[in-house]
Amino acid sequence: MNLLYESEDFAVMHLLANEAGEGENKPARPVLERHGFEIVDKRSGKEVYLDGSWAELFQQQLQAWQQHSPTQEEVEDTLEGYTGLAQQPVVVH
Repeated sequence: MNLLYESEDFAVMHLLANEAGEGENKPARPVLERHGFEIVDKRSGKEVYLDGSWAELFQQQLQAWQQHSPTQEEVEDTLEGYTGLAQQPVVVH
C-alpha cells in the first residue's frame, strides 16, 4: 500500500495487486486480484475503494495531475466528487 495523498480532510492510498504466495492453490497471504485506490474522507469517517474501471479512471486523473501540478483545492474538489460513493465506515486507519 502506497500513500499517495494526505491532508486534513482526505487520504488516498494505492493498493497493489499481490502475486500468489507459497503453495500451488493456496496463497500465503490475502491476494488482491487487481490494483485499486482507497479514498478516505476524514470529515465523514467513510472510505471508498475504487477498482476496475473506477480505478482506471482515477489512474487517468493521477496522470493528468502529473502533467499539470494541481492546487490542493483542485485535488480536494476531485476527491470530494468520489465521496458520494463512500459507504464504508473507517474502522482502523
